[in-house]
Amino acid sequence: MSAILEIRDLNKSFGGVNATSHVQLDVEQGEIHAIIGPNGAGKTTLIAQLSGELAPDSGEIRFEGRDITNTPMHTRAHMGLARTYQITSVFQDMTLLENVMLAVQAHHGHSFRFWRPTQNDASLTEPAEAALARVGLIDKARHPAHAVSHGEHRQLEIAMALATDPSLLLLDEPMAGMGQEETRGLVEILKGLKVEKTILLIEHDMDAVFALADRISVLVYGQIIATGAPDNIRDNEDVKRAYLGEEAA
Repeated sequence: MSAILEIRDLNKSFGGVNATSHVQLDVEQGEIHAIIGPNGAGKTTLIAQLSGELAPDSGEIRFEGRDITNTPMHTRAHMGLARTYQITSVFQDMTLLENVMLAVQAHHGHSFRFWRPTQNDASLTEPAEAALARVGLIDKARHPAHAVSHGEHRQLEIAMALATDPSLLLLDEPMAGMGQEETRGLVEILKGLKVEKTILLIEHDMDAVFALADRISVLVYGQIIATGAPDNIRDNEDVKRAYLGEEAA
């Protein structure tokens, strides 16, 4: 496999605190690569740099062979890099379908001023419906967002990301706030997406991580201390001491 994302010597500091320190990481085409680490390890800062929300102090980010270190966030999205966030961000009074249509509309650069006439625009509805189907929400497409569960909000965010037709999904704690049943459902959805998308996953739920990831990188105090297959990470003594603890037993 070849790397779809290459991170070289990435550094970001805030007030003397190294949020990411000399991070080296390759994400291979077609894999689910998880990044784990304790609170404050720098995981969200790292993903913000990858998405273009934050500029690194130094280092290089290459996506599909192109240097995107200084590329704006919206340009990265058009290149095929999509991100979800820890906190759900949807329009509560709009239907699930309308939320995803907005994502399609934004990705294609359409104006938002003429929203109502676009309701029957197949170039918007068809990819939106396809994205909802991929995450198991097509039966609730016409429901307002405020009427669905927290877990379904998380699925909706992934549908909105999928609607932009990305080649790489950056998922920032997609299971946050979910119950066990919702988490199991989302794990199965992400397993299904793996056949067509590369996924970089930040997640605290270790059961979900070990069920999904082809490889895991462990970030502690801004530094990656280990990268490997799930069993290797589970058995790594440095990782156990730094993070996994009894969960690794």
